[in-house]
Amino acid sequence: MVNKLSLKQKIVKYTNGILLETEDEIVTEFPLTVYINGEEFATMVCSPTHFEEMVIGFLASEGVIRFKDEIKELQIDEDRGFAYVELYTVTVKNQQYFSKRFIGSCCGKSRQFYFQNDVQTAKTSMSKKIIKAEHCIRLMNDMQEASYVFRNTGGVHNAALATEEELVVCRSDIGRHNAIDKLYGYCLLNSIPVRDKILVFSGRISSEILTKAAKIGVGIILSKSAPTDLAIKLADDLNITAVGFIRGSTFNVYSHPERITK
Repeated sequence: MVNKLSLKQKIVKYTNGILLETEDEIVTEFPLTVYINGEEFATMVCSPTHFEEMVIGFLASEGVIRFKDEIKELQIDEDRGFAYVELYTVTVKNQQYFSKRFIGSCCGKSRQFYFQNDVQTAKTSMSKKIIKAEHCIRLMNDMQEASYVFRNTGGVHNAALATEEELVVCRSDIGRHNAIDKLYGYCLLNSIPVRDKILVFSGRISSEILTKAAKIGVGIILSKSAPTDLAIKLADDLNITAVGFIRGSTFNVYSHPERITK
């Protein structure tokens, strides 16, 4: 069973013109295959932690479930790398529903989603949350400091849900989506409202990450990296404030800047 987030690995390091034998700390990678009502649904390559949160958050973000009470039973077999989910509903939508590209329109705007199920699960944010600029910077710093795995390996993505004042929950994973799914699953398991929270994220804001934020229902996403053009278009359409390049004492606001105050 893989039970460590990182392992020591012998390496050869080049520094100052010299090759030295030493050790480095490397993140571990773990495949988890999810079965729903006896049928194989998806395989997730992840960091071996918070499996239950990740599976529940993944199923919710994919529109398979809306509430934890829809799950009759969830068993994690860590030795073999399987997650067995029994739902009260007997069937799951056709797999093509989760992989077919879709282009549609909404409210007079062109809204493009990569997958058809995103149309059903991505929500226009109704959040009225605002945040001071200085708090954006502090929350990003707090999240990065909280991730000992990132500090030791540099090999994971970090994500957190926060209020304006403090982090509520932090998760790290080798997969960007997994980290966010773990947050969502944590909130569903603990009945924590998400709409009034802020998503803090270490990676690039791609259209997929923006869509994931919309599925959760947050109104603000903070990132230390860049957004893509499609992510900005979706953020504008879905009423989400996208903040990127939070580094040092600066950042850029790419959509709905009215939520950011001095």
